[in-house]
Amino acid sequence: MGRAFEYRKAAKMKRWGHMARTFTKIGKQIAIAVKAGGPEPENNPTLRAIIANAKRENMPKDNIERAIKNAMGKDQSEYKVVTYEGYGPHGVAIFVDTLTDNTTRTVGDVRSVFNKFNGNLGTSGSLSFLFDHKSVFTFKKKDGLEMDELILDLIDYGVEDEFDEDEETNEITIYGAPTSFGEIQKHLEAEGFEVTGAEFTYIPNDLKEVSDEERETIEKMVERLEDFDDVQTVYTNMK
Repeated sequence: MGRAFEYRKAAKMKRWGHMARTFTKIGKQIAIAVKAGGPEPENNPTLRAIIANAKRENMPKDNIERAIKNAMGKDQSEYKVVTYEGYGPHGVAIFVDTLTDNTTRTVGDVRSVFNKFNGNLGTSGSLSFLFDHKSVFTFKKKDGLEMDELILDLIDYGVEDEFDEDEETNEITIYGAPTSFGEIQKHLEAEGFEVTGAEFTYIPNDLKEVSDEERETIEKMVERLEDFDDVQTVYTNMK
């Protein structure tokens, strides 16, 4: 899981490189959460999780409140969660998570990048065997917390028995099944933990070795994909 943590941390730093694009993407997530569960964070656990992520990314409070207000408007577009997957150059597997109100536009944008870099866009689910889909929670560690006891407690809620600890930020990161997202979040909040991040992620279970030159090409492709506002996150199995 240490490898998974380092991968997730590196991917996170990469994909949140540009602040304006970050806020746009979080705004779309807020729109979906508000439409699904209402504008009140105390009654909408998904919205609470997104707000925690927004604060973690230093999104101003005014921006968050404006995104919630806009999501309540009658003329707001309906966003869909769509995942595209395929192989990039040098046989590297690529997952592209998107939030879009126009799938024709989005698939065209994604396909254009795959074509430009001599990749192949596959069918949905064709690369699922290469990645583990997980829910990930980060929270502040309490004084005197016994992690072994906490993990034993959380296992009943779908959490894995491995965790990562960041001593610099005094934060714990745990992993669980995607279907257990709501239960894990609810239990952490009920136990009084300060949740600072909650998200879904894809962690590669088989990393592919690449040369420095090949890595540069893949990184350029990922950056090009991330330039699209519809694209939320790009995952690869590049080591």
